[in-house]
Formats: sequence, C-alpha cells, structure tokens
Amino acid sequence: MAIGILSSLLASDHSSIVSMNLFVALLCGCIVIGHLLEESRWMNESITALVIGVCTGVVILLTTGGKSSHLLVFSEDLFFIYLLPPIIFNAGFQVKKKQFFRNFITIMLFGAVGTLISFGIISAGAIQFFKELHIGDLQIGDYLAIGAIFSATDSVCTLQVLNQDETPLLYSLVFGEGVVNDATSVVLFNAIQSFDLTHINSTIALKFVGNFFYLFISSTLLGVVTGLLSAFIIKKLYFGRHSTDREVALMILMAYLSYMLAELFYLSGILTVFFCGIVMSHYTWHNVTESSRVTTKHAFATLSFVAEIFIFLYVGMDALDIEKWRVISDSPGKSVGVSSILLGLILVGRAAFVFPLSFISNLTKKAPHEKIEFKQQVTIWWAGLMRGAVSMALAYNQFTSLGHTQVRGNAMMITSTITVVLFSTVVFGLMTKPLVRILLPSPKHLSRMLSSEPTTPKSFFLPLLDNGQGSEAEQGNRSVVRPSSLRMLLTTPSHTVHYYWRKFDDAFMRPVFGGRGFVPFVPGSPTERNGPQWQ
Repeated sequence: MAIGILSSLLASDHSSIVSMNLFVALLCGCIVIGHLLEESRWMNESITALVIGVCTGVVILLTTGGKSSHLLVFSEDLFFIYLLPPIIFNAGFQVKKKQFFRNFITIMLFGAVGTLISFGIISAGAIQFFKELHIGDLQIGDYLAIGAIFSATDSVCTLQVLNQDETPLLYSLVFGEGVVNDATSVVLFNAIQSFDLTHINSTIALKFVGNFFYLFISSTLLGVVTGLLSAFIIKKLYFGRHSTDREVALMILMAYLSYMLAELFYLSGILTVFFCGIVMSHYTWHNVTESSRVTTKHAFATLSFVAEIFIFLYVGMDALDIEKWRVISDSPGKSVGVSSILLGLILVGRAAFVFPLSFISNLTKKAPHEKIEFKQQVTIWWAGLMRGAVSMALAYNQFTSLGHTQVRGNAMMITSTITVVLFSTVVFGLMTKPLVRILLPSPKHLSRMLSSEPTTPKSFFLPLLDNGQGSEAEQGNRSVVRPSSLRMLLTTPSHTVHYYWRKFDDAFMRPVFGGRGFVPFVPGSPTERNGPQWQ
C-alpha cells in the first residue's frame, strides 16, 4: 500500500514537472512569436499569447481524449497574489506622473464614476434579460456580481498601440482609467460579497456605499505609507554603500509587502500597490545607486511583462475546459444568447459614461489641447470594450468552487465570461491597431506641444506634478507665480495645486524621504560623481 502511494506521488510530481516545462516553453514561444509579429498591423503580444493558449488547449484536449485542456489548474491565489501585483505595481512605477495627476479628476471620473455607471447598466440589463432566458437559479447578489465582473476592463491592447509621447493626454486617460477601473471593480465585487443583498434597504445601501469609499481611501493611504516607509529606510540606512543587491531586494519586497498588507486587512491590493509604485518612483528610486535604478526599472518591467503573457496564455487554454461546456451542452443557443447580451450591455454601458463624462470634463478645460476630442473619446470607448484576466478571476470566484462547477446557471456564466473575454480580446483587439491609426494618424507634433517628460522613473529631472517645462533645477531658479486669489485656484487648479505641492514637497517631504536633489552626499552614492544638486 505504502509503495503504491509513493509511486502515485512520484508520478504526480513528474507530471507537474512536465506541465511546468511545457508552460515555460510556451511562454518562451509567445515572447519569440510576439517579437516576430511586432510590426504586424493586426497582432500584439496579448492576442498572440491567447491564440497560442487556445491552440495548445486543442492539442491537449485531443491527446487526453477530451478530459482536459490545460496544463495548470486555475487558482485565484495564483492570479491575485502572484501575477497581478507586478503588473499593477509596474504601472504605477512607470506612470508619467505629470500627465496622470494633471488629468487626475478626469481619470477618477472615468475610472470610478464611469465604472459605477457601467456596473449599474450591466447589472440592470442582466436582471432584465437573464430572468427571461431562465438560465438558472441566480440571486440578486449574482446579478450585481455580474455587473462588477463585466465592468472590469482590459486596455492592454490599446495601450500597446498608443504612444504616450505622441498622445500623452489620451494615453494617460486610458492608462489611468484602466488601473482605477480594475480597483473599483474589485472593490465593488468584494463589497457585494460582504453584504447580504437579498433584502436591500436604505441602511444596507448606505453601509455598502460607506464600505466602498472606506476601501478606496484606506487602500490608497496604505500604498502611500508603505512607499514612504521604503524611501525612509533606504535613505537612512543607504544600503548601496555595502551592497546594491540589498537595496534592490528591499525595493521589490516592500512593493510586494504593500499588496499583501492590503489583502491582510481586506483592502484593495490593486489600489495599494499602484500608489505604492507612484510613491516609490518619486522618492525611493532616487535614494538608491545608479546601477540599482537601472536594475529595478528593468526588473519590475520584466516581471510585469511575463505575468501578462502568463495570464493570457492560461486564459486561452482554460477557454476549452470541457467540463464547463459539458454542463450547458444541451442549450448552445442559450449560451450564445447570454454572451451576446453581455457584449451588448458592455458596449452600451461603456458609451453611457465615456461620452457624457467627456463632455462634462471638457466644460472644465479652457485650453483646446486639454479637451478630449471626439476621436479621442471613441478611442477611450473602444479601449474599454475588451475584457481580460480580472473578469475571469472574479467570475471564477463567484460561480465556481476551486475552478469547478456542476450548477447549470454558474456554468452558463463561466462559459459566457470565457466567450466574452475571447471574443473581445481577439476580435476587438485585432481591430484596435487599424482603428487607432485611422482615428489618430501619428500626430508627432503633439509630443512637442503637450509632453516633454521622459517616462518616469527614466526621468532624472522632472518632479511630481511638474508642468514639463525644463528641469527642476532650472525651475528652482525661476520664481513660481503665487496664486493670488480663490479665483486663480478655480481657473487654474492644476497649476495652483502644483505650486503648493512643490512647496510642501521641497520643505517637508523630500528632506525626510529623499528624492531627486535630496539624496545624501555619501561616498559611493549616486551623487558622488555629480556633486550635490541642491545648495
């Protein structure tokens, strides 16, 4: 008996090793093929990984006699704890802070308010149409969860096409909205699961709204505090004097710690790690040696890149999981109907907030180049039509147990989610490059007019919320016009906020937490060769 158990364990271990070998080989294949197709008018790395995943799933399905289509079993922990953090952190770490914060109100309008509008429309539509289709026994919580699941966008395809130097306003809006949207969707989803929504009244509704804002604000503050703590530790101890490996390791671990602390306290890890990335790029990154700056920049970008490819490759393989399709095999027409309804609700829900909120945002802008043109609005609308790994993970959380389900309604929702993700990513994704090139034909003059900031943390010159005109040292020699009245604050809020932020940052924050110009002059430090930047 013991020998039999041991041999089965050894066989299981060996099959796991074989699966991992194949998966790593597929990852390498995705990278190579993605590189070869880089100049393609239609393809991008996300679609390449998805298509390779589907093809691999077909091969595995045939070789196993229809028993399985994937090499790895789906795990929410794998996605939320290991794959998502490096993607979101790198987004915050590499973000152009000037553009992000200049358009912060518009980004929050699209990412938070817009997601709530989309959530309401998709949930209401699901309740209206799915009850008539009789797809299964779904409760009010399930319908609201559907709204949160399909409100989570995936703008990777569009961001791969847009050039943030040519269209900085559009890029910052699509990019910023994507991150805030994911965070809002996950916070909404967690809030839905935390409340008994079978008997909704005004008290439960108020608690729901209060819990939503608590999660949003607390998660952001936790990310900022963790980022500042990492900056303070590295500035005071200055690990680079002895080992650059230590400071690189500490930056990576502190970044990951911010996400895990958020999960520990039941907050939104996405928001926490995103704002931790912004703070670390503004303070911590400037406190390490020059070699560590290059290392961390490429390390975070590489981890994010591999995680994205991993996710799309797995989603492609999981799309052919025969168990889920077998449960609904007797009603394929109904499955197509559910998927079509969901796609229609996504299109309507997206349009219902992009165009009205763009109009509202344009009313507050005076400069023509700050307004969102109609073609840009169409691009923003299109960028949010694709659904990806976040929708998949939330659907598995709501409608399966450990990736499996035999309940008809749940299986219908899982297969519909897979269909929507595949269709939107492949079909809408393939059309993204041609559409963007038609709507936005390489306006290279915009790069000179709107943006002169290199991608942070590549930039050694521009401060947080800087207006992008010249280096910080040069600006320090010029007098910044002090806002003279409340009218100035209302007419030019971004410049006024920037003025006060710079005063506060220079007087209190950077002397304590470091950053450009405030790195201590220590032998072997990044400032040794150039001398102190501030007198």
